[in-house]
Amino acid sequence: MSRALSSFVLASGLLLTGNAMADGMLQWQDNSLTYLYGQNYKVDPDTQQTITFEHASAWSWGDLWFFVDNSWYNGVGGSNANGHHSYYGEFSPRLSLGKLTGTKFEFGPITDVLLATTYEFGEGDVDSYLIGPGFDLKVPGFNFFTLNFYYRKAEGNRVRSGAWQVTPAWSITFPAGRSDILFDGYIDWVVNNRNDNNNPSRSYHANFHFNPQIKYDLGKAMGYEAKHMYVGVEYDYWSDKYGIKDSQAFRTDQNTFSVIAKYHF
Repeated sequence: MSRALSSFVLASGLLLTGNAMADGMLQWQDNSLTYLYGQNYKVDPDTQQTITFEHASAWSWGDLWFFVDNSWYNGVGGSNANGHHSYYGEFSPRLSLGKLTGTKFEFGPITDVLLATTYEFGEGDVDSYLIGPGFDLKVPGFNFFTLNFYYRKAEGNRVRSGAWQVTPAWSITFPAGRSDILFDGYIDWVVNNRNDNNNPSRSYHANFHFNPQIKYDLGKAMGYEAKHMYVGVEYDYWSDKYGIKDSQAFRTDQNTFSVIAKYHF
């Protein structure tokens, strides 16, 4: 699929969700802006500042998660074409079998079975398409816990063969005096290598990305129950970042903390 066609599909999806809101298909939504500052990043320049727009919503047909990162590098150069600035995003609709059929797909801890999809896009040769089964799980104490299994396929000049990815995501709230502490995040675990023996630079190595956040609800502490302003830290561990195998000559294992501020509206 070409980049132009990919952009059209993304825009069409956003237009359809906008029309669906008018038709009463939207069940709930949450939007947020996040500021992040961190150092000791790998592959990209060492120091980064990122502003992220994030959207999550539930619909009569399933759910949707969408975000766009805009990152600024405090240094010269980078792995992306622009050098000092780049963007990256993911558009992730999931189709609920329970909602679409009116049948409960519940057994054990599973509360629903879904068709999970993701389109990864951004600056440079990063476009990928992911599809596979997804599951909503009921785990005691958690706000939500999802588990998606994807077959991922890259577009562009990277290796053409696909790889498998496992992605759990979670959220849990702990009371803390007059407010709360939120612990949420996700794991992207690409479990197999895909090699291009004719051109090793196009190979994609198995990798593990663990990206949780611990945040304090400052808005609630100040008495604004409906206006959630979080402050906290993000931990980012990524072995073989971007599917590039770590080596003595080029370190790609990332292990860093960043400070964050996040406002929901």
